[in-house]
Amino acid sequence: MKFKNIVKFSVLCFAFGNLSAQNPWPKTTETAKPWTRWWWMGSAVDKKGLDKQLTTLSNAGFGGVEIVPIYGAKGFENKYINYLSPEWMKMLQFTTDKAKSLNMGVDMAVGTGWPIGGPQVSEQDAATKMIVQTYSIQPNEKFSEKIVLKDEKQKNLKTIKLDIVTAYNENNEAITLTDKVTQDGTLNWKPASGKWTIYAVFVGKTLQKVKRAAPGGEGYTLDHFSPDATKDYLKSFDTAFGNSNYGIRSFFNDSYEVYNADWTAGFKDEFKKRRGYDLSPYIKYLVSDNESEIAGRIKSDYRETMSELILHNFTENFTNWAHSKNSKNTNQAHGSPGNLLDLYAAVDIPESETFGSTKFDIQGLKRNLEDVNTKEVPDINMLKFASSAANITGKPLISNESFTWLTEHFKTSWSQVKPEAEQIFLSGINHIFYHGTTYTPADVQFPGWLFYASTNFVPENSLWPNIRGLNSYIERTQSVLQSGKSDNEILMYWPVYDQWASPKGKDMAFKIHNIEKWLHPTVFYENLEKLGKSGYSLDMISDKMISEAKFENQNIQVSKDGGFYKVLIIPQLNYLPESTLKNILTLARNGACVIFQSEPKNVPGFFEFEKRKNELQSLWNQIPFQQNGNLKSANFGEGKIILSSDVEKGLEFLKIEREKLTDSGLKFIRRQFDGGKYYYIVNHTSNQINQNIPLNFVGRQVALMNPENGEFGIAEMHNNSVKVQLKSGESLIIKASETPDNSISKWKYIEKTDAPIVLNQPWQLTFKEGGPELPKSRTLDKIQLWTNFTEDASTQSFSGTGIYTTTLNLKKKQADDYQLKFDKLYESAKVLVNGQEAGMVWSNPFEINIGKYLKKGKNTIQIEVSNLMANRIRYMDQNNIHWRNYHEINFVNIDYKPFDASSWKVQPSGLDGEIQLIPVYFSK
Repeated sequence: MKFKNIVKFSVLCFAFGNLSAQNPWPKTTETAKPWTRWWWMGSAVDKKGLDKQLTTLSNAGFGGVEIVPIYGAKGFENKYINYLSPEWMKMLQFTTDKAKSLNMGVDMAVGTGWPIGGPQVSEQDAATKMIVQTYSIQPNEKFSEKIVLKDEKQKNLKTIKLDIVTAYNENNEAITLTDKVTQDGTLNWKPASGKWTIYAVFVGKTLQKVKRAAPGGEGYTLDHFSPDATKDYLKSFDTAFGNSNYGIRSFFNDSYEVYNADWTAGFKDEFKKRRGYDLSPYIKYLVSDNESEIAGRIKSDYRETMSELILHNFTENFTNWAHSKNSKNTNQAHGSPGNLLDLYAAVDIPESETFGSTKFDIQGLKRNLEDVNTKEVPDINMLKFASSAANITGKPLISNESFTWLTEHFKTSWSQVKPEAEQIFLSGINHIFYHGTTYTPADVQFPGWLFYASTNFVPENSLWPNIRGLNSYIERTQSVLQSGKSDNEILMYWPVYDQWASPKGKDMAFKIHNIEKWLHPTVFYENLEKLGKSGYSLDMISDKMISEAKFENQNIQVSKDGGFYKVLIIPQLNYLPESTLKNILTLARNGACVIFQSEPKNVPGFFEFEKRKNELQSLWNQIPFQQNGNLKSANFGEGKIILSSDVEKGLEFLKIEREKLTDSGLKFIRRQFDGGKYYYIVNHTSNQINQNIPLNFVGRQVALMNPENGEFGIAEMHNNSVKVQLKSGESLIIKASETPDNSISKWKYIEKTDAPIVLNQPWQLTFKEGGPELPKSRTLDKIQLWTNFTEDASTQSFSGTGIYTTTLNLKKKQADDYQLKFDKLYESAKVLVNGQEAGMVWSNPFEINIGKYLKKGKNTIQIEVSNLMANRIRYMDQNNIHWRNYHEINFVNIDYKPFDASSWKVQPSGLDGEIQLIPVYFSK
């Protein structure tokens, strides 16, 4: 039987690869390991518990923690510690000292719960909104009503003020009356004739409080658009931290989830300064549902101003403050009403977020529809906003809040986590943060303290014995993806003004939870999808980045530390600023290649838009296009400009080569290092890949590296293609180097396999660690699930580890290796052969090579299987065992309804189907 694939290992291995050869893996650091968000419930932590959990996390392969204090557990109120209090700072110092001794890092949220805010946020600094009241004046009517705020919730606030008063007649003629209103709300104005409508805009407050706040962190949400509010907010951290950063690597700000914050004190003046005109006469177009062109232009200017304010007044100030503490900062820009690319680029570590579960075509990958939220599917192109900003500006780390609500609680296996992690990596992200881990005091019983929206990466998880397999895989992969720099060749402009120009609504937040509205329907997104599948590598670029870009050394570059790009694509759009077109033409004049999918015909915004539109047209007319087949091309200065509705045709015309390996269904991301390139390649198809795949760069030597077990070897080459064997669900790293290393041995390709040996003999089944009680041991005639034994109630409720043991008489040992293949494994396992650990099996296709541990004659095979937490939680809910006991949200299911596992089906646990031992032979 001809081989179908690379032999798959899941080896518990702290050192990478074969130590007898020069190791091609990059040196690993704590940032290469996965980190985890670490919730301190009620900040009810103590030194003993912190020491224990940090040590446990370190032993499991975690590189760091991100502290986020939240609401607490009931009954522990006397152990709560107020956020940033002297006692809290002592616990923080102990944490960072302990972490340092374990070679771990510590990050910390600048706030509790989310979004940021707290007791230090005064009414003045709280999130702000406009409150609009309208009044009608009939012809010849004396207006006697007072223009005062009617909102009862706002009446007792001291900072409320009247900001704009504008009257419109039936012909839409406007008169600004703000200075005609006295302090008591009397309007000193009477129209000469006609019917008028008055729009009065008050500066109000959203009154939103911090969600899931920890003790000492309760209070108003921050006004992100006010520089004074940001500076005032951070003063409490200056007081707590003094001149030290207490060992914090990076200060973290969670996603922007501030609701109805659409104004700030001084917005009117900022708008005039930035947009060139007074908003007051046009306020009607901003606050009403009028969907005219002028409304779209006014709203575009409003949204652009909001974007600039959150960038300059919050994000840049946050970054500068973190640097003043000799720390970095991490920011989740998504959800905010700003240009995501610019916001991500303004911090040290841009952080994206995944939420929900992706449907992959991987053979045997479990995805039960009743256990996933099908409305929330992670999107690789949404993740690229963060990685693009980092790649362009030269940020070495791009992080991700990973696996939020991946499946229903207690039903997530490590095999389901792996492809989601791979999709994150393929987007260009290289620094994963699990969502997450909850601190639990040592004396709290199973399941410990848990957070309502997380995948439970906690020591109490019955799958914990095999988490090192997943963590080692992520560590090896990230060690590569954090090396060198991104190697994407294309820049694609994000036409954000097409979004901002929508006459619908008012403020516009770019959330991960509504990408079906603002991202998916666009031609921009269509291009991202199409080019990615065709084998092109790209980053997104903003107007601001284009203004900073230069063409040097035959490439477009925005930052001296950032990536080099061969071409800039301007997708089909409705609005392009004339200043951006001017900057694009400057790049082309200096030698850059640019592709326009359509002719830009309009400019965004209201101020002198006809004049600016003519400037845009005049700039466009400078391009001497000539028809060239089915596209137009022009030599422009030292560069080229292409006009083609088919972007791929334009790329072909410019001889920008795609990676043809995607034709086989493989996905990839590429990194460049001094003297070569890395390719990270993933097989998310249902097919096995056993073929030569072409690479655009092969150098003088190509090594294959298995991120799951650390193995490596020199690949077989045929011209510019490399032989690859990958089963469905597997991944591989290809290192193409200009400098050969003769100390590395050849990669072990499987040439053939003999008929499998089916292990259908009797097995012993025993149990260790888990609960609520250990089922009794038994002898099995054949391999089967322990949950098959329904007559024993303990097998239905047990979550933990069951040990399957058998003996095998190997009459001859002639094959190069022997692959142990599992038909059905629920959910992960550690394999021991003749008392020696062979490794872990935790992901598809559930195989492991054990040949070096086997001997001729009698062999003992022991398989320690760990199952999900689900069956034990089901038992606890069926028996009314109290475990959900939290303040605030007291645990919910994936649909945000009260959690109850009592009606769940028993989750299959253990081993089922055939277990085969397959003799394999490597090519010579």
